[in-house]
Amino acid sequence: MGFKVAIAGATGNVGRELLDILAERRFPVSEVVPLASSRSIGTEVSFGDKTLKCRHLDTYDFSDTDICLMSAGGSVSKEWAPKIGAQGCVVIDNSSTWRYDSDVPLVVPEVNADAVAGFRKRNIIANPNCSTAQLVVALKPLHERATIKRVVVSTYQSVSGAGKDAMDELFAQTRAIFVSDPVESKKFPKRIAFNLIPQIDVFMEDGFTKEEWKMMAETKKILDPKIRLTATCVRVPVFISHSESVNVEFEKPITADEARDILREAPGVLVIDKREPGGYITPHEAAGEDATYISRIREDNTVENGLAFWCVSDNLRKGAALNAVQIAEVLVNRKLITPKAG
Repeated sequence: MGFKVAIAGATGNVGRELLDILAERRFPVSEVVPLASSRSIGTEVSFGDKTLKCRHLDTYDFSDTDICLMSAGGSVSKEWAPKIGAQGCVVIDNSSTWRYDSDVPLVVPEVNADAVAGFRKRNIIANPNCSTAQLVVALKPLHERATIKRVVVSTYQSVSGAGKDAMDELFAQTRAIFVSDPVESKKFPKRIAFNLIPQIDVFMEDGFTKEEWKMMAETKKILDPKIRLTATCVRVPVFISHSESVNVEFEKPITADEARDILREAPGVLVIDKREPGGYITPHEAAGEDATYISRIREDNTVENGLAFWCVSDNLRKGAALNAVQIAEVLVNRKLITPKAG
């Protein structure tokens, strides 16, 4: 017997990835129901070799649904996740709304799968920020070996992290530049084509942006509250995949060779690290892939027990849709949920 799965926000970038990944990984479904806002009712989406029509989130009855994979934005999640959870349907939410709630597990399965155990308090499980997800997958095995004290990370985040409109804006601006048309900025505060923007999300009182704060808070909740982390998050003119330059200070000695061997054995990680031109992974190559790629592993001699590395992952997959489906797989494989229809 399979599980009835609803996808809230099925017409968005992540919603479509969720449908693809459920099919690719052959998640045990009895039925998949795509849900969307009123303006998208009837819109067709693909699930494997099937074409499904979106239904209205506001009028859908979740009482016979087992899992809701939610990627419809923070305001929708804040309103609907508790209502859906109250009907006995487990919500796996991609927004930031529930990540910092002490009663809601924040889960990256390769890192802290055991944290799902507390999901019944609210019937909600949170997905981390896309930039956090790939970072903690890389940090976890190194932390187990040498205990991380401090992390300094600079991110190079693709426009797909800001949604379809942001991808359209990069395309339109790039075209406008080539044909000498006026360049319009609507989604971003400055031009993104052939440019970098050192701001993701709003500024906070201490000068960090909300995106940077998310990485700090989520890494502590997922991995270890003792880890000190500082981040600078930058939007770059790349369509898909986030990249990160990471410097880590450890309590215990660890060499680059040891780190490379550890990461090669780590779940969800692929090491591509040849010290030659092209011997590393770029965001273009990571797009459409499930792994978190690690390259440029080297010792950082500016601190005691320091390492530096380059980390790249498809933000729509591991940073969002794939991680959500992996959480659902943990629930099923550990028999934490059973099909209502069964």
